[in-house]
Amino acid sequence: MTLTLRQLRYAQAAARYGNVTTAAKVLHVSQPSVSMAITQIEDHFGKPVFVRQRGSGVSLTAFGHVVMAKARQLLADAEALETLGDADSGLRGELVLGCFEDLAPYCVPSILARLRRRCPAIDVVVREEGFDTLGRHLDDGATDLAISYDLGLPASATATILCELAPQALLPSDHPLAARETVTMAELGGEPLILTDQAQSWQHVLELFHLCNVRPTQAIRTGSFELQRAMVANGLGVALAYSRPYGDFSYDGRPLVRRPIADPLPLQRIVIAQKARNALAAIQMVFVEETKRWFDEVWPTIHADRPGRSGAAKR
Repeated sequence: MTLTLRQLRYAQAAARYGNVTTAAKVLHVSQPSVSMAITQIEDHFGKPVFVRQRGSGVSLTAFGHVVMAKARQLLADAEALETLGDADSGLRGELVLGCFEDLAPYCVPSILARLRRRCPAIDVVVREEGFDTLGRHLDDGATDLAISYDLGLPASATATILCELAPQALLPSDHPLAARETVTMAELGGEPLILTDQAQSWQHVLELFHLCNVRPTQAIRTGSFELQRAMVANGLGVALAYSRPYGDFSYDGRPLVRRPIADPLPLQRIVIAQKARNALAAIQMVFVEETKRWFDEVWPTIHADRPGRSGAAKR
C-alpha cells in the first residue's frame, strides 16, 4: 500500500475544516506537512482530490468525496483494530452524519450526548441538510449515515425504521377547527395551506391531499418548518406536520394547536440509512445502536400523544 494512514488522516482533517492551516493546527503539525500529504494522495490517484482556494482554503472534488468516504472507513477500521480488546470506551474515530434539517434539533444533540458518555473518543460531524442533498451525499459517500424521513433516499441506501408517525394538522389556537377532536382533509383543503418549500416535503403533503381527493384552495410556501409554524400561529393558514418541538408555541410566542386527521393516511417513517454495499465500521455500529435506543426510549415520551409506533424493521 503506497498511501499511509498519516496521509489519509491529514487529508481527512483538511476536508473536515476546509482549510489546510486549520487542519495543521488541529493536528499539531506544520502546514506544509498537510499540503504534502494532499499532494502525495493526488499523485497516487493521478487526479485532483481537492480544489485549492485562496488563503489555503480547500474543498473536495466529486472524486475527493469518494476518496474521503473510503478513507474515513479505513481510518475507523484501523483505530478499531488498535483497540480491539478494549470496551466501547476505547473506540475512537470520526463519522459524518447527515440529518434532515427539521429532525436534527429534536434528536441529534441528545443522541450525541449519549454517545459521548459511552464512547468519548468518537467524533461525529453533523450536516443538517434538505432531502435533495441528503440522499445525494449518502449515495456519493460524503456522509456515512443519515437520519431522515423515508423520502428522497437513493436506491443504493438501506434503511432501518426508527419510528412511524401519522400526520397531524397545525391550526391557529383560535381557529374554529381547533375546537374539534379531529379534522378532515376536506376541511383543511378549504383553508390557506402553508407548505415548507423543501424538496420532497411539499410534494409529499400535496400527495396526501390527492389521496383524499382534495385540492387545497391556496398554497403558501415558507423556507423552514419554524416559519411555517409561526405563520400558522399568526392565523395565516393551516399546515400538516409529522413532528413538533416540545411545546406548542411559535418563535414569537403565539400558541398553535395540533389535531389528528380523521382520514386514513399512510404513516411516515423516520429511518437511519447507510449505503447498502458499505459495511458499517465499529464506531458507526455504536452510533446506530444509540440512535435506535434513543428512538425507543426518548422519542415516545416526546410524542406520547401522537399515533405511531417505534421499531427496528428493514426497508
